[in-house]
Amino acid sequence: MPLERQIIARLTRAGQTLACAESCTGGLVAARLTSVPGSSAAFLGGVVAYANDVKRELLGVPNEVLTSEGAVSSACAAAMAEGARRRLRADWAVSTTGIAGPGGATAAKPVGLVFIAVAGPDGARVEKHLFAGGRASVRRQTVEAVLAMLIQSLRRRQPRGGRTRGRLP
Repeated sequence: MPLERQIIARLTRAGQTLACAESCTGGLVAARLTSVPGSSAAFLGGVVAYANDVKRELLGVPNEVLTSEGAVSSACAAAMAEGARRRLRADWAVSTTGIAGPGGATAAKPVGLVFIAVAGPDGARVEKHLFAGGRASVRRQTVEAVLAMLIQSLRRRQPRGGRTRGRLP
C-alpha cells in the first residue's frame, strides 16, 4: 500500500490530524496526501512557504534561525513543522526545506541538501538528506523521504486518541 494511503488510514483510525509546511517541494507533499480518497478526514491543509517572510510570518520561524542558520537548516525545518502544527492545530505536521537546484547552491549547501521534519505530540524530529539528481528528482526524493519519516513516527507512537479540530485564529 502506498505510504500516503497508510498515513491517511492510520491517522483516520486514530482520529488524528496532519498539516504540512513545504518549501522546496512546493506543495507536492500535500498533493500526494490529498490524492487519497477520504484524506479530508485527517489532512487539514498546508503552507507553501517558499519565501523567508512567509516562513517567519505564517509559520513562526524565528528571524534568528533564518539569519544565523538559514532557511535550509535543521532548525528551520523543525520550526516550520512545529509552526504548521500549531497554526493549523494539527496533531502532526511535516516540513521540507532544501535546495532542489539547479541554482541557489553554495559550497556549504549544495544542490540536493534537504532537511525534513516531523512534529508530533512529543516534539519535532529532523533528518538531513543529500539527494542526487536534478530538480525534479530532488523534489520527488524529498516527498518520499518525508512520507517515510512520517509513517515511521506514527508507527513508533501508538496514538491514544485524536484532538478535536480547531479553527484557525
